[in-house]
Amino acid sequence: MIYFDSAATTFQKPLTVQNAVLRAMRTCASVGRGGHAAAMAAAETVYQCRLMAAELFDAEPEQVVFTMNATHALNTAIFSVLSPGARVVISGFEHNAVTRPLHALRAQIGVAGKKLFDAEDTLRDFARAIERKPDAVICTHVSNVFGYVLPVERIAALCREKNIPFILDASQSAGTLPLSLRQTGARFIAMPGHKGLYGPQGTGVLLCADGGKPLLFGGTGSNSEDQAMPDFLPDRLEAGTHNVCGLAGLTEGMRFVRKQTPSSILRHEQALLAQVKQEFRGQENLRLFAGEGQAGVLSFCVDNVDCEEAAQALAQEGVAVRAGLHCAPLAHTSAGTADTGTVRVSFSAFNTPYEVRRFAQLCKKLFPM
Repeated sequence: MIYFDSAATTFQKPLTVQNAVLRAMRTCASVGRGGHAAAMAAAETVYQCRLMAAELFDAEPEQVVFTMNATHALNTAIFSVLSPGARVVISGFEHNAVTRPLHALRAQIGVAGKKLFDAEDTLRDFARAIERKPDAVICTHVSNVFGYVLPVERIAALCREKNIPFILDASQSAGTLPLSLRQTGARFIAMPGHKGLYGPQGTGVLLCADGGKPLLFGGTGSNSEDQAMPDFLPDRLEAGTHNVCGLAGLTEGMRFVRKQTPSSILRHEQALLAQVKQEFRGQENLRLFAGEGQAGVLSFCVDNVDCEEAAQALAQEGVAVRAGLHCAPLAHTSAGTADTGTVRVSFSAFNTPYEVRRFAQLCKKLFPM
């Protein structure tokens, strides 16, 4: 199988990730639930993951909170910062993991930056919106549909100037683009473990500049006599049993990223992206959504072919892509593809130029001009 769906999940994992999951399953119990060897092994496993994430994202270990996924992390961040009816500014490329919690809060939502691959327009739009002093700003780092890299460092700087809480969705950037909790001044940065960090599904990270309100309440292995959640991180936001096996795998995934370096992984993905563009040059029945400042994600449409049918045809030839609205209808509205959706191709460190050539050959066979 040619797997081009890493924006959903990096299917190919380093062998070290697989081995770590199995090792933890054989040796670890639960964190903070005893002083015996299996409990202590679990505590050490989780702490090593916390240290690795803190090092990779320029945070203190206690600022690293583990979640089930990026959606869990974003919900925790949003409900920590915003009250019902609050005013919030988001980009025109946000995922439902941002927009649905905001709608649940009945927030007053302002959308800034709707032009694809136009960082200056996005920045101007955010600057105008931030002048109106919203209660928070939430922005994705990279569009999960189009690979558009938004100017989040500059947006974060505008928020710092106005003392407005900033929440960053790093779901498509963690592991490929620079991320620093300290330098951005973000209140929260949310990310999954199963995408660019090459960890197992069911893992996520929330980087917390301070506090936060618990989304879940329960046991933490600390302050058990108190019926309120602990007032310190990470325990305050980590109720219940940790996914110890998953976090063992995530540690090795982040170790793989650190060894390869995010910048080299990004260059590899962008080289494959450039190859796709070259392969489809002159293919007039394919519309590619490509531009400056693009990570390893590319959407396209085929004239007179439903995107779901196009993806299914590729699947039958052994190519895994994703079609539809990609849980991000707002992004499609901004790009003018809400009625049709797109076919999305997304890369990882394990993809090769041969796979791109084969994919292009199949597209030309399946969707002739």
